[in-house]
Amino acid sequence: MTGIVDYNAGNITSVERALNSLQASYVLSKKPSDLENCDRIIFPGVGDASYAMEQLKKTGFDIFLKEWAKSGKKLAGICLGSQIIFDFSEEGNVPCLGLIPGKIRHFHDLWKEEGIDASSLKCPHMGWSDLTYTNGGSSLFQGIPEHSDFYFVHSYVICPQEKSVIKATADFGIKVPACVEKDNITVFQFHPEKSGEKGMQILRNFIK
Repeated sequence: MTGIVDYNAGNITSVERALNSLQASYVLSKKPSDLENCDRIIFPGVGDASYAMEQLKKTGFDIFLKEWAKSGKKLAGICLGSQIIFDFSEEGNVPCLGLIPGKIRHFHDLWKEEGIDASSLKCPHMGWSDLTYTNGGSSLFQGIPEHSDFYFVHSYVICPQEKSVIKATADFGIKVPACVEKDNITVFQFHPEKSGEKGMQILRNFIK
């Protein structure tokens, strides 16, 4: 059984629609207690990091997700859900869940540090970008050729402390960590549930 975290900051409908098309059993809930017996958790999200963290604390999902990560059961973060799994977000300057060491930083700051002329780049990074696998990729990419396209919408960038956890990157002025994996946690900066058949294959691999 797959659990979906509903904390008033998620792209819930598209995730539900994707799982329904896969005929996958799932539980969607605003209560952590309803998801305790699930085998795996999907942690989606869109919007502002500080608001999302506020909602997680109100619902108790902040504690739940930390305990879930310790349990060794599978956890997949999507978009904003992928970002607030890390230590800190510069979006609202808010401490996050700290499940994987790293920070979330704005594209403009990273481009400036790298001396990149971003005049031809529009932020947010929105649209389809292809992935380059790194560090052996992830088992969740099984059946998906490298350089397949996935759908992105984000202005902030995952910056893991350990580069070895980056399993795929996309190019947008800099190499954008698109998939990060550490132990039982896998996060996707892109939206698998909005990325056509290749994205559906990722979800199929996750719930398998």
